[in-house]
Parts: sequence; structure tokens; C-alpha cells
Amino acid sequence: MRIAVAEIAQETDSFSSLTADLTDFESYGLYFGAEILQRMPGVGPIGGFLEIAAGQTAPVTILPIVRAFGSAGGTITAETFAFLVDKLVEGLKQSLPLDGVFLSLHGAAASTHEDDVEGALLQAARNVVGDKIPIVVALDHHANITQRMVACANALIGHETQPHDPPATGRKAAKVLFRMLHGEIRPTVRWRKIPMITPQDQFLTSAGPMKEWFDLARQMEQRRGVLDVSPYPMQPWLDVAEGGWAVVVHTDDNPELAQALASEMAEKAWSLRDQFWVSARVAPSEAVRQAVAAERGLVILSDTGDSVFGGAPGDSTCILRALLEQRIDGPAFVPMVDAAAVTAALIAGVGASLTFALGGKMDNLFSQPVQVSGKVVAVSQGFTVDLQDRGICDLGRTALLQVGSIFIALLQHRCFAINHPVLYSHLGLDIADAKMVVLKTASNFQFFQRWRHQLVRVDSPGTTQSDLTAFHWQRLPRPIYPLDQVTRTKETKA
Repeated sequence: MRIAVAEIAQETDSFSSLTADLTDFESYGLYFGAEILQRMPGVGPIGGFLEIAAGQTAPVTILPIVRAFGSAGGTITAETFAFLVDKLVEGLKQSLPLDGVFLSLHGAAASTHEDDVEGALLQAARNVVGDKIPIVVALDHHANITQRMVACANALIGHETQPHDPPATGRKAAKVLFRMLHGEIRPTVRWRKIPMITPQDQFLTSAGPMKEWFDLARQMEQRRGVLDVSPYPMQPWLDVAEGGWAVVVHTDDNPELAQALASEMAEKAWSLRDQFWVSARVAPSEAVRQAVAAERGLVILSDTGDSVFGGAPGDSTCILRALLEQRIDGPAFVPMVDAAAVTAALIAGVGASLTFALGGKMDNLFSQPVQVSGKVVAVSQGFTVDLQDRGICDLGRTALLQVGSIFIALLQHRCFAINHPVLYSHLGLDIADAKMVVLKTASNFQFFQRWRHQLVRVDSPGTTQSDLTAFHWQRLPRPIYPLDQVTRTKETKA
């Protein structure tokens, strides 16, 4: 069997001031050809695919094309999107003949001239391989499912949990692909679009309405003939023409069952729509007071409005300002993306005292720079770390600034490590010493779990804020809940 493998993944924040170009993909991992097989075992959906492929009894020839992972950020530039499409198309053409295609996509990417990046990529792939070659896709479950995606793929398999387990999704999708190639199954796909968007507050699948919805999907998968049920609560900052929640159901040659389950899943989400808006967010000043009053640490302050993992710039000063104003006396660790500040710290050197305007440079709509005076206590240049299933992370140039009891980790650029303990440990700090830590994410707290005693969701403004009514929506289909009065879900053509 000859199977082409590629990953082109980015999550777009339509309201971010950033744009995504090739440097964004390079900083998270841009690999071609054989390098993919060297770097990706155990990493992401491709890592999961490779694991299943290695266990096949029949010989499998893997033809790796491109691995372009851009995490989350602003809208992809037209030039970058064209480059990635060309790499995929050229790689597929050179790999022919093929028996199958495994693609790892995000599902919520948009370019300046293309709302539906994944649909365009799948259409380009289908144009090369034809209608008879199966294309199976591993997706983030915050994907936005479109008509073109469903039409061009044989299966769209989403993550089962938040926080995500990308290798597990790769294994699940790979099993579907290999069962198709062995002639064991004939997947039938049915789906429903759900006219709603919701904030990120209830996105964790471990509790609340999201757990109830995802648990129903897992229960359905126990039924005979059901291959996969993938709920897609679209990430809430994507302003595109086909935006909104969805569910995709795959059965083994049983369209009636697939349609019935898709409808049941859609109606379940719709019935829970008000519960998805329940929030425990508190104002930044109150969040800091709660952290200070906590009997013991570590208290995580979730900067929901500046979630780097959702596409925000990572330079919001909202929580930092509250920490400074309250003159806290317990150690607080705060990340900040500010290239100019990093340069100033490196030039000044360890031990130097600095005063400058920090942050609020990339997102100056929801945040403004804050004046700080502190001491440079550590610097680092070119630190690279293996974050296991997240791959190799290049932190670039970083520095640690101490302002009283606040330790600010300055980053030259956004990277996955901004919400990982290694950001602080590589600068000489011990997480166990901190009373509180600011994480620029609304859901990926797992890396601090061993120290965590309390979580406070901060109602911070920003390009990933939970108040979705604060944004100027231009392309989202209307009517949509809760921006408009919507009385029922919509039927979607298969």
C-alpha cells in the first residue's frame, strides 16, 4: 500500500491583529519529505498514524509530503497559503500512484482570500488523486466543517477531548483508513450544521455540557456499524461564511443510521445551548485578589482574552497591570511576548535595571503598554526543547525581568512553551516557588497540573475574549445563536 501523508494545520483568529506567514509555520515545525518521518513519531496526528501504519501486517509505503504546523494565529497570508497548496499538490503528484491519503488539518484556518482553507486543500488533493482514492482527515474538534470538506473527504475524524490528544486522533483516523484499504468497511458520512457559537468557558470535555455532548458521541460509537461520531464546537473567533458548530457521523454503509445520529447529536447540542454560555469568569482585579487570598498555591490565572493557543498575540498587559496595582507580595510568574523588551534586556545584561513600556504593542485595541521598572535576572538565547507529543519547540531569545515579587518571562515570539513550565525552568525558576502563574490559554492547564491548587478564569479583554458580542462580525452566517433569534437547528444536505 502506498499512502501519502501531510499536515497543514493552523487555527485562525479573525479578530487578531496578526497575520500568519511562513515564519509562523517555521517556528512550530515546517518539514518536508523524509524529515517528517524522522521528527514526527509520537508527535501529533501524524505520530498516531505512523504508529498504526507500523503495526500493519501488509507492507506500507509511506510517502511524506509536508508538515506545516502553525498553531494558532492571525489570518494566513495569500502567499503563504499558495505556497502550502503548491507543496501539497506537487507532493501528491510525485507520489502517484497512491492507494490512500492521510491528512492532518486543523479545520479552522482562513486565508486572506480563502475562508475555507481546509476545503480548498481537500479539493486540491482530490483533483490530483481522483474520486476513487480514499482521503481520511484528522481534525481538531474546534474545526469549522464546510460543504466542500465533507464533499472532498471520505472521513473527517475529530479530537475526542479538550485538552486534545492529537496522537490518539491520528490513530483513530488511521484505523479507519486502513480498514477502508483492506475492504473491511465502506464509510458513509452524514452531518449537521448547528447555527450557534459559544465562548470557550465550557470547552473542557471533563465536565459540564461539553462532557455531556461528547459522552453521547462515545456512547453512539458503541452501536453496531458506527465508525465515528465527531462533534465540532467551532473555535469562537472565526468570522467566515460557513461558520458555526457541526457534527459529523461515519457509519459502515448505513446512511439512515448516520443521518439519525447526526440529527440527535445536533439537537442535543442545541438543547444545551444556554448551558454553554455559563461562565465563572471574574474581573482581573478580583482574580488577583482571589489568588492573593488563596491559602496556598499554585493559583492559575487564565488570561482568556489573550489565549496564544487561540490565536491571540500574547502581549496583553491586563492581568500584569492588576498585579502591579495591587502590589502583591507572593511570587507571580507572568509571560509576555515583546521582542523589543527582550532585546533591551539582552543588551543590558543580567543584573541591569531597566524601565520601559512593556506589552500592548501587537494588540493595542484591547490592551496598552504598561510602564515597568525591574531587574534583569536571567537571559537565554536559542533554547530548544522537545515537548514530546507537541514536538520540538524553539523558544528563541528570552529574558526574565523581576519587578518586586513579579517575575516576567519575556519572549521574542509566540511559541507553544508560553504555557509550559519549561519557559520558567529554563530561566532558573522553580514552579513550586510561585504563588500564582498567568497562563495565556483558556483550557490548556495540564502542564501545570502537578502544582495546581486553584484555577481562576479571568474575564480579560482581547482577541480571544469570551464576550463574543464585543466583536464586529462581518461574514458569519446569520441568523446564529446567540447573536440573533434562532428557534431551531438546520438540516444539512449530505
